[in-house]
Amino acid sequence: MTPQSVQSAQSTPAAEETVSLRAWVAVLGGVFGCFMAGMNVHVTNASLPDIRGALGASFEEGSWITTAYLVAEIVVIPLTGWLVQVFSARRVLLVGASGFLAFSLACSLAPTIGSMIAARALQGAFGGVLIPLSFQLIATELPASRRALGMALFAVANNVAQAAGPSLGGWLTDAYSWRWIFYLQIPPALALIAAIAWSIKPVPVDLARFKNADWFGILTMVVGLSALQVVLEEGGRKDWFASHDIVLLSSVAALGLVAFVAIELKRAQPFINLRLLGRYNFGVASLMQFMFGAVVFGVVFLVPNYFAQTQGYSARDIGMTMIPYGLVQFAMSFATPPLMRVVGPRMAIVAGFALVAVGCLMNIHLDADSAANVIVPSLIVRGVGQSLVVIALSVMAVDGIEKAQLGSASGVFNMVRNVGGAIGIALASQIVVEREKLHAMRIGESITPYASAFQERMAALSRLVAQRHLAHADALPRARLDGVHETALAIIEQRVLHEALLMAYSDAFLIAGVAMLGCMAAAFSLRGASR
Repeated sequence: MTPQSVQSAQSTPAAEETVSLRAWVAVLGGVFGCFMAGMNVHVTNASLPDIRGALGASFEEGSWITTAYLVAEIVVIPLTGWLVQVFSARRVLLVGASGFLAFSLACSLAPTIGSMIAARALQGAFGGVLIPLSFQLIATELPASRRALGMALFAVANNVAQAAGPSLGGWLTDAYSWRWIFYLQIPPALALIAAIAWSIKPVPVDLARFKNADWFGILTMVVGLSALQVVLEEGGRKDWFASHDIVLLSSVAALGLVAFVAIELKRAQPFINLRLLGRYNFGVASLMQFMFGAVVFGVVFLVPNYFAQTQGYSARDIGMTMIPYGLVQFAMSFATPPLMRVVGPRMAIVAGFALVAVGCLMNIHLDADSAANVIVPSLIVRGVGQSLVVIALSVMAVDGIEKAQLGSASGVFNMVRNVGGAIGIALASQIVVEREKLHAMRIGESITPYASAFQERMAALSRLVAQRHLAHADALPRARLDGVHETALAIIEQRVLHEALLMAYSDAFLIAGVAMLGCMAAAFSLRGASR
């Protein structure tokens, strides 16, 4: 805890309404760092084919560009509260921002896929502290009356980053080069370092906490979360439990996480206080945060892939379609605090989950004509609801928690969101793959040589293919005029697979919508004044 927050805690209620310029700069600096770290989770999504091509990497190697970042980030997030207690928020932020800057530059200059993966892992590790510290600075530097505005800024950082990542990455890759994705991180990181150095006063290092640290708890958490993240990222590509590596890593993840939870609950002074989950509002809010993270990360994963697979959009096209999603969240993040004062945080959460559910359910009847005309309106509806949930749920989660426990609360709350997000992405990918197989099989069952509709379609396609061949017969060898029937069959098969893929994406959105309706119902159980 910084000296400013100690003074704020000891002051009168009237004085608590006044926030110093240094406190605002600290909060805004933390929010800006959170935006940079959050955006980097998704910034390479639309550019992975270009990066793989430039570095001579296979598809599996290229996937580790994202996996390495996520593994490192998800491990560091729950460690941040303890690091602040030992080294102070100022030192942790300065080291985090400086390391993020250094390894962003290393990513931009990476000559090989190995060096890129290593640089991305270290970028994620240093950037990981920026997300929970932004949350913690809002809770400690701002009085309760200004906390909703602070959470609005936090929502802007998180929500807009998810939309800005693919948009900015796709545009920079098409306009310049994928390396500019990382060059662009340098000026903001320098500004962040300057803001932190000026706004947050130095606090002595507490080496006693470092010497008496819960090292076994930290080790089991690092091993468990790292193994879990790799399982979720690589499971689909390795056919899940048909792979010996996935079975082994899953066992390691389960043992590590069970040991971590047991150790943290038994220790008198754990490095992260999991007992906070026993507090009703924080526990329920964390469960909803987990589900919300799964759906939001899953949808952000689904939409670019949907456009690329079913509509043939380029990286720039995908980026442009995500812009309204970011803009509406930016606007709603500032509209939400006054709205909360009218309806109360609980009803804002209910409305937010309802809108996210509606946005998902708008995409359950996708067809060949469902491009930006269908997806963008649903993104806007989800964006409005997402802003409401992020701000109001964060406010209700930390309400009543002591300032000494806010570091642990921030670590736990952000950890469950990221773990939920990792699981959501894995599930979304697997749902699309498995449902596509199922729908293709069911559609194929109705396509037989004896069906009149199939015979009519085959005859029409065969005539069309034959006409195209004959039109170019003088320029093609005779062999190209054969196989008209096989070509028509291939066209039908392609259309079946395309229709099955559309139905699979529809199913994924349906499951996401139902999950959000469940969270909406659970939101009524949160305790506190509804106004």
